[in-house]
Amino acid sequence: MNFEIKIATSEHLKYTTIICKTIEDSAKVRGTGISKRNPKYIEEKIKNGNSVIALLKNEFAGFCYIETWSHDKYVANSGLIVAPQFRGHGLAKSIKSKIFSHAQNKYPDAKVFGITTSLPVMKINTSLGYSPVTFSELPQDEAFWKSCSSCPNFDVLTRNERKLCLCTGMLAPSKNKMQHDLTYLISNQKHQ
Repeated sequence: MNFEIKIATSEHLKYTTIICKTIEDSAKVRGTGISKRNPKYIEEKIKNGNSVIALLKNEFAGFCYIETWSHDKYVANSGLIVAPQFRGHGLAKSIKSKIFSHAQNKYPDAKVFGITTSLPVMKINTSLGYSPVTFSELPQDEAFWKSCSSCPNFDVLTRNERKLCLCTGMLAPSKNKMQHDLTYLISNQKHQ
């Protein structure tokens, strides 16, 4: 399938309701915690240039957006969803790669993180350079944790004082940190 994957713009606002419904339906089918999203919230992400959409001949196929936390010290790629009829074609990985690159370019000093219960998402994240971390390494903003409140596993999170949940926290270094580390590595290899 020839999917078009690009930064969402105002022309894609018409997809906000289907995006939210697809996220909600997926959570129900999987029985895992995906927080509900509001169409107005998704609309804001699109208008701010903080989202990626996948289409197949103008049919909604997938979506993901950027969240910023702790004064842009952290960036999350959230709400990754692929419409059921398009699953199994590698689309989630393509969307995640696009939003990861977009987040790193837009916020080069921010660490990129995510929380998920999905093994396929964990595998995608690992391929992009994320590593599993404890929740103490994630943003501590109250608003971040409040966004989990519509998840069916929120009681697990609160019962454990936001130290663990059914989700796995994953973190990737900032683009600038990765470039610095690569430069350091190359410099040391030349001197050996």
